Amino acid sequence: MDKIENTIQETIAKAKAGSQIAFSSLLDTFWNDVYGFQLKRTENENDAEDITVQTFSKAFDKLSTYNDEYVFKTWLIAISKNIHIDLVRKRKRNVLDSWGGNEAVKKVLDDAPTAEDRLISEQNLATLLQHIKQLKPHYQEVINLRFFNELSYAAIATELNEPVNNIKVKLLRAKKLLAEVIKKKG
Repeated sequence: MDKIENTIQETIAKAKAGSQIAFSSLLDTFWNDVYGFQLKRTENENDAEDITVQTFSKAFDKLSTYNDEYVFKTWLIAISKNIHIDLVRKRKRNVLDSWGGNEAVKKVLDDAPTAEDRLISEQNLATLLQHIKQLKPHYQEVINLRFFNELSYAAIATELNEPVNNIKVKLLRAKKLLAEVIKKKG
């Protein structure tokens, strides 16, 4: 193994031990590779970015299963490719479902939300906001900026005066922690 590969393996070992700096380092090191791969596949910056974030989220969740006999970048690309394939299948299924004969007509006719629909949406939003308030303030802030203010990663980075990759890692963690809070309450 060469020097760079040794350093990467050391960083992976530190990440497996829970080092947040190691996770950030892996994200910084491999972000452009995964994002570039997806940009070529999807030809869409938003899809490429979303899939890349999902790739790192899944990889970091499953880091304990990584076999160091394989190149880490190849492992990430394989995860990314599978996420993209799943996304394409899901979209095809949604398109086919939406063309399902009379159901498509009913959907168009019944597009306006009813009073009950609005009430349910408001209750779900209130519950979600309560869950978000259980997170640490810096996680609340990135979630609010990204999903409620609909800012890009770059805009959030500028707003918080932090590197874009830090913002991506914070959002990954915030979403993971929020999912855990929701599971506990659900």
